[in-house]
Amino acid sequence: MLIFSMMKKSLLKSTFVFSLMTAISRVTGLARDLVFAYVFGATAGLDAFLVAYRIPNFLRRLFAEGAFSQAFVPVLSEYNQKQGLDDTKVFLNHMAGLMITVLFVFTVVAVLATPILVYIFAPGFIDEPGKLALTTSMLKITFPYILFISLTAYVSGILNTYGKFGIPAFTPNLLNFALIGAALFMAPYFSDPVKALAWGIFIGGVAQLLFQLPFLYKLGLMPSPSILWRDTGVRRVLKLMVPAIFGVSVVQISVLIDTLLASFLPSGSITWLYYSDRLTSFPLGVFGVAIATVVLPYLSRKYSSESHQEFSEALDWGLKFVLLIALPATIGIAILSGPILVTLFQRGEFTAFDVEMARRSLLGFAVGMPAFMLVKILASGFYSRQNIKTPVKIAITAVLSNIVLAVILIFPLKHAGLALATSLTSMLNAFLLFWSLRRNKHYQPGKDWKIFWLRMLFANAALAFMLWFATSDLSLWFDWDWFTRIWHLAILCSGAVLIYFLCLWISGMKIKEFMLQEK
Repeated sequence: MLIFSMMKKSLLKSTFVFSLMTAISRVTGLARDLVFAYVFGATAGLDAFLVAYRIPNFLRRLFAEGAFSQAFVPVLSEYNQKQGLDDTKVFLNHMAGLMITVLFVFTVVAVLATPILVYIFAPGFIDEPGKLALTTSMLKITFPYILFISLTAYVSGILNTYGKFGIPAFTPNLLNFALIGAALFMAPYFSDPVKALAWGIFIGGVAQLLFQLPFLYKLGLMPSPSILWRDTGVRRVLKLMVPAIFGVSVVQISVLIDTLLASFLPSGSITWLYYSDRLTSFPLGVFGVAIATVVLPYLSRKYSSESHQEFSEALDWGLKFVLLIALPATIGIAILSGPILVTLFQRGEFTAFDVEMARRSLLGFAVGMPAFMLVKILASGFYSRQNIKTPVKIAITAVLSNIVLAVILIFPLKHAGLALATSLTSMLNAFLLFWSLRRNKHYQPGKDWKIFWLRMLFANAALAFMLWFATSDLSLWFDWDWFTRIWHLAILCSGAVLIYFLCLWISGMKIKEFMLQEK
């Protein structure tokens, strides 16, 4: 049995494994989006599917990957460190029984109430009966995904807590494979081809859960579900979950608000937001989520053992690692937004007009990319301490701010205004989380931040200068064939990475600075 007292792993190594597996899933996710763009374009049918998928996916991120994971992992880490194996298994049995029961009932009720859900989440579809009916019929198929993926999150939480980061990170590939297969091979057999994607969601959800179970069994932690509401650990998880629903998922709430408001905009707006959000989610998923996932159990253990200095060192490590990736990613995506969209999506049903529209919202999302990642790390600083109230108050402020900004910016900037509002909201969220950690003396930054910022300024300025002068006018990219676009983009990206890390090396940054070890 693998237990934490025996673990001497580097957080950098664990993050690398998680990031590598996540990167593979992001590549297959990109392939999935390329297939969507080619087969369906930016159409009313794909808008309908994205709403039917986004509702259960929103709940997944809100409950499964958001509230549940942030509440469950710290409690399980504490059980693992302070309780015996038998007590831990009893806790896992009761948690599994409660989840299966509640999720099954919730799924059945939600499937019966799908028309109401569509009215709530996409009110702009009410004036388009065809789109409304298509969305409702697909939501009946996609909603059970929340049942399967929540149980997958339960298994992933156990695997992550016991140091098995690679398996949960690879699992999303199965959903991507299912959706690609549905688009290419199932769609021709449906009267509404886009309905095949709904069944792809259902199949992918089942596959993700089944894939992880053998690894859980190998750990010797396969649960025997039973229900005991009064179990101490279960009650603690539930107590932490209720406010955590808002605390860690402000970005998802903002994206949902964007979808609701975008339903009133011209057809294609939801799809443009989707593609631009997917591109900014690539570095967020590969690095931001990876770092937060790896650092949360570590922070939880340091808090339980009252190792305050090591707690701050871990937060320092996470924040620096995020900025090391997020800042150049923001600059690269902002400058190369047009070439990236043209190269990846402009073919088949996805037109040059769609590229320009998606580019506008991509710029809006790119501005907030560092904040999106920082929120993940800073929120972990609270959840590892089982402090839920503070991030909840901050999240509520951020959500209300997002609503106000979205309503204001949608008029002059349309869908791009919604993206920009989400970014500005995340900046506010990150700032307030950081300020609260410092004010309450939960986090004491190290003394080397000044030199770190100077190195970042030097490397990112060189990166921006290189890309700005090396990138051709977007009109040329439209004229080039696909192969020419690919190699131009590859050269630009490779050159940018080389320049960036060369400048970091020249400035004196060493990889050993990020080798934070489990003590």
